[in-house]
Amino acid sequence: MKFAIIKERKNPPDRRVVFSPEKCLEVINTFPEASVIVESSVIRVFNDASYSEKGIEVSNDITSADVLFGVKEVPIDALIPNKKYFFFSHTIKKQPYNRKLLKAILDKKIELYDHETIVKENGARLIGFGRYAGLVGAYNGFRALGLRDELFELPKVEHLKDLEEVKAELDKITIPTIKITLSGTGKVAMGAKEILDHLGIKEVSDTVYLTSKFTEPVYCMIDVMEYNKRKDGKAGDKYEFYEDPSGYESNFMPYARVTDFFITGHFYGDGAPYFFTREDAKRPDFNINLIADISCDIDGPIASTIRPSTIANPFYGYDPNTETEVAFNAHNVITVMAVDNLPCELPKDASEGFGDMFMEHVIPAFFNGDKDGILERARMTTQEGTLTERFSYLQDYVDGK
Repeated sequence: MKFAIIKERKNPPDRRVVFSPEKCLEVINTFPEASVIVESSVIRVFNDASYSEKGIEVSNDITSADVLFGVKEVPIDALIPNKKYFFFSHTIKKQPYNRKLLKAILDKKIELYDHETIVKENGARLIGFGRYAGLVGAYNGFRALGLRDELFELPKVEHLKDLEEVKAELDKITIPTIKITLSGTGKVAMGAKEILDHLGIKEVSDTVYLTSKFTEPVYCMIDVMEYNKRKDGKAGDKYEFYEDPSGYESNFMPYARVTDFFITGHFYGDGAPYFFTREDAKRPDFNINLIADISCDIDGPIASTIRPSTIANPFYGYDPNTETEVAFNAHNVITVMAVDNLPCELPKDASEGFGDMFMEHVIPAFFNGDKDGILERARMTTQEGTLTERFSYLQDYVDGK
């Protein structure tokens, strides 16, 4: 079985990679039947020489590989027919901008395994960059706070070597007495929590958070049953909510009244209630003035997120009264951080963490007969040019209907 690490070709450039040189070596040493070839790249966070020094073949021609690993979408003209590909295709939600990509994958009889579809039997994702999105997103939120209120200046994460340097920069600042809400309990939220805890910000329960005043910065983590409630007033159940959220409405305003800084680490499912609407943001008791929207659903559950921002220009302001974008440090606005590719700012750590998960959950499946069904669940398309049964719901999307 020959694996290839492909060159990232999407713009803006992404320096992340599925496997570091050390992890490639681990694959070969753990599975003698495996070999690895790396497509030459001047963009990748690990340069060609770092792979060659480990004895890993580097080449411009990877057509000899059976399975190709990438991070972002592969341009249609770079797809090699009749191969197995792993990358984030951004097609499973029928994203209009990638319909032609999925159609080309079928036409070229490629077996596609989207990183998002690598899940446990219960549907929980096994791999991803979520922790690093949370880490960078929370850091960027504090960077916005420092710049906007002229409290301190944090450098951009992309100018720092690794997570250790990120945390060293945080050690230099002092956080004012603010209240922070963090939504979610998954990998993204835990990444953001790591930053909050490193800063020494005290975590309090939602009851205490909602009813008390503090003389130090504090934060509260909230899950779906804290920020949603049943419309009929009965006790809610999160598994019922995940199955069908139509009987629920937002319960976020109690938090919005007392929160200064909101960090979004949640997953938002179709049909779920919005956290707050544009009308909610106009209310005189809406207190939030800074949002690090790591989830970055545009014109969705976080009304102030009207567009994604960029690593180059990560902040903008949202004026609730005019519902328009203004300067991030303008008066009486919500400062928004909504970068949609946050892990790209920490490519080395993100790549190493991703590789650890991929090595643990995916690579063994190629050599143990896929005994846990990892590959079968993840496989979106077949080498006959058809969708698998699990992803047959995408047929009308492929057909342009």
